[in-house]
Amino acid sequence: MLGYLAAAAVCLSAVLVLRTDPWSFPEVPGLSYIFPEQCRVKEGRLLSPGELSRYHGGHGSPGLYLAVLGQVFDVQKGIKHYGPGGSYSFFAAKDASRAYVTGDFTDAGLVDDVSELSPTQMLHLNNWLSFYQKNYVAVGKLIGHFYDEDGNPTKALEDALAVIDVGLKLKEQRHEENKQFPPCNSEFSSGTSKVWCSKNSGGIKRDWVGVPRKLYLAGYDGYRCVCVRTTGPPSENPDSKEHNDRGDLDNPSLKEYKDCNPLFDWCWLKE
Repeated sequence: MLGYLAAAAVCLSAVLVLRTDPWSFPEVPGLSYIFPEQCRVKEGRLLSPGELSRYHGGHGSPGLYLAVLGQVFDVQKGIKHYGPGGSYSFFAAKDASRAYVTGDFTDAGLVDDVSELSPTQMLHLNNWLSFYQKNYVAVGKLIGHFYDEDGNPTKALEDALAVIDVGLKLKEQRHEENKQFPPCNSEFSSGTSKVWCSKNSGGIKRDWVGVPRKLYLAGYDGYRCVCVRTTGPPSENPDSKEHNDRGDLDNPSLKEYKDCNPLFDWCWLKE
């Protein structure tokens, strides 16, 4: 019964708003969830930080908004998560882009400054942005760090997008590296660990198994365990007819695991 009354109240609110001020349609809490197309502002609203701070979803609030990289979303349909008392209520009514990847949910961490984030972290933030774009209604832009008073991107946004682009290129590069050197399978138990190779290790399907090796790459700290092809020409020169039939074993970026048989497809790590 209460559900029907609530629905009737929302519909009545919609009728009253449309009769008085149709541009206020998105202001009624929950309407942008029920009528996403009607509530979407085609040209995009420009909100100041002060205006956005009103959209916390609590008593007297006109709705429930949050912002990521300056893009404002109506998250009313996720009020149990983003509303007062929700697990992610600290994201509401502000742009806390940095916290999405740092996990720092203090006042000092719930900020929009992403200038010190790495390309990998910015890719993670971009995934969050895509999530909101797919699942929630975009209502406008936040004036300040990422957009100016006319809604134009600031240098901070251009810099952020440039770092995301670097991250995308690194991701593609890593994908190509993984095809040549698929990650090992790994298992940890009782203070020891085992790495091994298979025809599907690292999620890379292939017709060879390979042997475990340490892969060191410029620009990366440490190494990672990869599976290395042991027969045929090297990947750098696949058409060569003059080779030692050792696959990629002679690649200078690879090192053998200590105390492991270099020809076995598995290794118990003692280091």
